[in-house]
Amino acid sequence: MAALNDHATRSWERPGLGSSEHYFQRLSRLALQLPYQSIDAIAGVLSQAFDEGRTVFVFGNGGSAASASHMMCDMNKGAAPCGRARRPKVMALTDNVPLMTAWANDSGYEQIFAEQLRNYLEPRDVAFAISCSGDSANVLLGLRTAREMGAITVGVAGYQGGEVKHLCDVCAVVPSNEMRIIEDMHHAILHSLSETVTGHVQAREAQVLAAARKNGR
Repeated sequence: MAALNDHATRSWERPGLGSSEHYFQRLSRLALQLPYQSIDAIAGVLSQAFDEGRTVFVFGNGGSAASASHMMCDMNKGAAPCGRARRPKVMALTDNVPLMTAWANDSGYEQIFAEQLRNYLEPRDVAFAISCSGDSANVLLGLRTAREMGAITVGVAGYQGGEVKHLCDVCAVVPSNEMRIIEDMHHAILHSLSETVTGHVQAREAQVLAAARKNGR
């Protein structure tokens, strides 16, 4: 087995191939440059929305669509309290494939998020955009629609933030021009938001339980 592993290692030692360590070193250096104040502000927006019983609608394209679905799962299940405290409500607009394709086919791909928001969005709900470029047409229209309907808009972007940065009340821009690196950092940011919000929900649940015990319920 050792000989086989040695051979496998040698077979991949080719001039010009980048190393995995180099990739993660770039990630580590970039992590020190993330806009932590903006990330914390987004966590505050989400926590307040959940305190008020509002819904967060998250959306993006490609890898960002997968991140939107992952965030929805983390928030709805991972941040859910065990007791009677109010649960987070998060909806990923990327998950209803029949509805997305219907709007794309009949009205245009740029409408797939905006039209869903017109069905569900209430004032002071949160529209959460994920876009590496910051300039995806359907994401931008979704944000504009959300603003017109009285929602709070937040997002994560890359490069220089694109138009998404200007359409968000709070936007965390990953300072990189590399798509894979931006997507990795977006995913890490979403996990950090999930952890922060989970802590907030748990603290709120403790308050609810304490109040219930005090009232003899």
